[in-house]
Amino acid sequence: MSKLFSPLKIKSVEIKNRIWVSPMCQYSSRDGHPTDWHFVHLGSRAVGGAGLVVVEATGVSPEARISPDDSGIWSEAHAASFKPITDFIKGQGAVAGIQLAHAGRKASTAAPWVGDKYVTPADGGWEPLAPSALPFKPGAAVPRAMARGDIQKAVADFVAAAQRSLKAGFQLVELHLAHGYLMHEFLSPISNHRTDEYGGSLENRMRFPLEVAAAVRKTWPTDLPLFARISATDWAEDRPGESWKPSDSVILSRKLKDLGVDLIDCSSGGTLPDAKIPVGPGYQVPFAELIRKETGVLTAAVGMITEAHQAEAILAEGKADAIFMARELLRDPYWPHHAARILGDKTARPKQYGRS
Repeated sequence: MSKLFSPLKIKSVEIKNRIWVSPMCQYSSRDGHPTDWHFVHLGSRAVGGAGLVVVEATGVSPEARISPDDSGIWSEAHAASFKPITDFIKGQGAVAGIQLAHAGRKASTAAPWVGDKYVTPADGGWEPLAPSALPFKPGAAVPRAMARGDIQKAVADFVAAAQRSLKAGFQLVELHLAHGYLMHEFLSPISNHRTDEYGGSLENRMRFPLEVAAAVRKTWPTDLPLFARISATDWAEDRPGESWKPSDSVILSRKLKDLGVDLIDCSSGGTLPDAKIPVGPGYQVPFAELIRKETGVLTAAVGMITEAHQAEAILAEGKADAIFMARELLRDPYWPHHAARILGDKTARPKQYGRS
């Protein structure tokens, strides 16, 4: 059996292979509730053979969403809306996961195909929150700097969202600490100019994300996996003392591991709108390799991984423990079945598709 199709057991959950569906915003929810689109989108990737299917960045409160069209899990009704989806995913032999998120200063933004602009309260949007009153880019909304009460509420919102995720049938939670959203905003000195215990030093900037991780780990069942997605770098090498960098990510990952986070999902960027990112095949894999080597925590690689042999090599060479795939699985929901054929593995296909 190839490494790509070998199972991975984390806590009590066994994931049948190392091909995982990365959380991808669909901008197709209604008041935070998933729709038929989500059922088909997520369900088809489970039918396609992925071992883990993770729901898009899901707001832990209404104001935590990136856009008014994003999913949320701030009520029991939202949890109930997800239950048919998780049941179907698990019925296909895949694991159902959810990414819990707070968009911070990037919140209340229109869907990309509408223009990716700030949605004002008059148009159904809301006032974004952030560690500091710094807009993401020129013309973007100026967020309100969070008071301590806002920070405490955000921690409580993540805890409540995790509890609802369990009721919704999810077997795995991923915390979103990446891509310039709220927890990443606290981590990076580019977006965090606070002078209290949540700003300044690396220890202080890590405080809020670590409080969230500790609180969620405490409420999330001990036998179920907890992941964290991080941006390993801001891609601001010209500002080494004023940005988030890989060495910081190693320290953060070590602390997350100590708190009970089981795997670090290694992405990058998102704090700067104009960062120069050397995008290419496997360009983020070195971050997964570095963190895995330096901390001993499980890691997942993501980013421009599109070929079966490429994914297999990443795992076989010990650079990561799993592969999160995004755009390639949008193009081809059945990529896992095709990859199995290429690598010579026999995997179970839905009996309905046996004739294929």
